Amino acid sequence: MFFKGSRYEGVGSHEIEDGQGRPVRYKKVRFIAEEPEARMGHVLIQGERLDHIAYNYYQDPERFWRICDVNRAMWPDELVAKPGEVISIPPSEE
Repeated sequence: MFFKGSRYEGVGSHEIEDGQGRPVRYKKVRFIAEEPEARMGHVLIQGERLDHIAYNYYQDPERFWRICDVNRAMWPDELVAKPGEVISIPPSEE
């Protein structure tokens, strides 16, 4: 259902029945580790995008969510909104 490397790849699934007895599958809640480890910091520059940062560090723009998790960011655009700030960059794999 989710591609390899997706933030939901390792999240378990549940199944319930709707009112007509049909199965409805859904993913469990994805919890972020208590203390995700960062390997380095990245100084933001004006106009930088999180998918570009993820590509630079992981060679995969779709892994931007790892950077969001370690920085506890709910909205990716807000994470890169302030040039000059340092954001944490975690390892490519946990």
